[in-house]
Amino acid sequence: MPIYDFTCDSCGRTSSFITRSISATLEPVCRSCGSTHLQRVVSSFAVRKTIRQAHDEFGPTPAFPGDDFYQDSRNIGRNVEDTFQRHGMDMPGEVRDAIDSARDGNLPSGLDL
Repeated sequence: MPIYDFTCDSCGRTSSFITRSISATLEPVCRSCGSTHLQRVVSSFAVRKTIRQAHDEFGPTPAFPGDDFYQDSRNIGRNVEDTFQRHGMDMPGEVRDAIDSARDGNLPSGLDL
């Protein structure tokens, strides 16, 4: 499904719209101010990286991660992985499963957030 980005002439914010097909009719409305005066802009794109590539690129886990550190779900459980590796221990399967599940957006049972 194509994603189209538009910048609002009224407020300057950018909104993204997903369509079912390239030929679908699209009448975009700014999500911030409701204006219909928008200009189509070039959309950004992402390159998929493995967890290891992302960790290598961003360096070691900071001692005091900022509020946005866990916005990237690949960082969930990273300290646990690093600790097992640093001590030369194999990570138990249930720990690995819990980390992978959390990275997929599923909170471990027993957490009350």
